[in-house]
Amino acid sequence: MKRVVLFVTVGVLVIAAAVYSRQQTGEKTAEVGKASEMKIATEAKNPWTNLKLNNDPEQFQFVVVTDRTGGHRDKIFSRAVHQINLLQPEFVISVGDLIEGYTTKDEVITNEWDQFNGFVSKLEMPFFYVPGNHDLTNKELVEAWGGRFGRKYYHFVYRNVLFLATNSEDPVSKVSDEQNAYFKKAIDENPNVRWTMVFTHKPMWIDKDLEKNGWGAMEKNLAGRNYTVFCGHLHRYQKYVRNGMNYYQLATTGGGSRLRGLQYGEFDQIAWITMKPEGPRIANIVLDGVLPEDLKVPDTNEPGVVRKKVPVFQTTGTVTLDGKPLFGATVSFHSLNKTTMKYAHVCDSLTDADGKYRMSTYTAFDGAPVGDYKVTVVFTGKGYSDGDVPEKTLIPAKYAKPETSGLNVTTKDSANDVKVELEGK
Repeated sequence: MKRVVLFVTVGVLVIAAAVYSRQQTGEKTAEVGKASEMKIATEAKNPWTNLKLNNDPEQFQFVVVTDRTGGHRDKIFSRAVHQINLLQPEFVISVGDLIEGYTTKDEVITNEWDQFNGFVSKLEMPFFYVPGNHDLTNKELVEAWGGRFGRKYYHFVYRNVLFLATNSEDPVSKVSDEQNAYFKKAIDENPNVRWTMVFTHKPMWIDKDLEKNGWGAMEKNLAGRNYTVFCGHLHRYQKYVRNGMNYYQLATTGGGSRLRGLQYGEFDQIAWITMKPEGPRIANIVLDGVLPEDLKVPDTNEPGVVRKKVPVFQTTGTVTLDGKPLFGATVSFHSLNKTTMKYAHVCDSLTDADGKYRMSTYTAFDGAPVGDYKVTVVFTGKGYSDGDVPEKTLIPAKYAKPETSGLNVTTKDSANDVKVELEGK
């Protein structure tokens, strides 16, 4: 059989489409495009789907890292730096809580920032800082940030995409009027960008009063344009949709976590963002899946935080509603502080198809401390609920609060099996 061989250089999409058409007819074509583009011999039939390479000039990739603190674990964030270098994004941006903070001692603050900056200095691409509550706890930490990094919020434009790095601690749990005025000006001066990417530490939109905390003004500034928001703080992955836009709450990059897995949104991750012409494409990458060619992630000397812990004991049980197992409910134990007379969350679990649960306090399914507790049960139909998002529970609302649940339990210094019986009426 006579073969027709064509030499094609893959260039602009229109040219690639024309080449594909000519392949079907056997029509010869000259080489096109730059010498640096792909060169391949084509015939009437070819072992590939098409030659439209995924290399649009407006496309780029970057990484978002999330919480490192709140009881950070050893060697996670520092190893993530090496893993990010394997992936080779164009830059990296954070959503805050980079050092443990919560101290007024200058020496400790200096050491924590020197350690963190030592890690990110090993990145082969730029790193953009965003502050969290751990980073700006008090005036000493605020001054330390200013001395090292200057601005606490800023913006930049890259390939016609506007990036807004906001400060959710301006002051505590607030976006100030001055900050909103700054971002309004930045937004107004960039009316024709193809997308706006917003980075903040706390999920401000879950507060009850968005006008008071300044997020309402931020959303008004963003109205009428395409945008995406990233945050951290709660150490649990969750996606929200507000005003038709996607808001992503990321899990941890070494921060304190019980690490109960995808079902709970508790895992170490980075977010890999590919900016396409039509908008961002989000890939959540679990760090355990990023390995070099020798399958060995480099060892580091990053120490973790030793947390104060009380003994815990295996605590399991079942939750029933009108005598039937309740699947997908969050059951939590709360202890009463007799000084403040307020309840504190101690441990929780998600029930399985048989209504069974296994409590977690510090690590995955480690149990519960000895004590007297009020029990709450929340069932939203959407899986695990950490209580920070006021979603409507689908069972009697009294069970959602320790003050009204009427459910009591006492755990002992041995294996505990606790049945929680609910009534639907």
